[in-house]
Amino acid sequence: MPSALILGFDPHAVPGMDGDAMRAVLDEELARFGEHAIDASMALIAPDESAESMVVAALSAQHWDVVVIGGGIRKPEPLLTFFEQVVNLVRRHAPGAAIAFNTSGGDSVEAAKRWL
Repeated sequence: MPSALILGFDPHAVPGMDGDAMRAVLDEELARFGEHAIDASMALIAPDESAESMVVAALSAQHWDVVVIGGGIRKPEPLLTFFEQVVNLVRRHAPGAAIAFNTSGGDSVEAAKRWL
């Protein structure tokens, strides 16, 4: 069974976001991976000093066929350096994994399937 890791921001750590509502969307998306016979896990991180160790731990937990980096990490221009850090962590700690990008919390399955 192929494996996918989804890296995204913890919705409770994003100012102005309804964390509970977004977490429900993310949990639904995670469940959809099972419907596509993909073993998936989600690592939700805060954009702070704990991020690197959390990303490395998630990447090191097992072999990943694809790592999906969420739009919340990738899109905001002020987070460009953070995004680069995440991409380089994936390159270093999961070198065999493809890298995919979603556009929202609801299309991570499609992003992963492009590379599986």
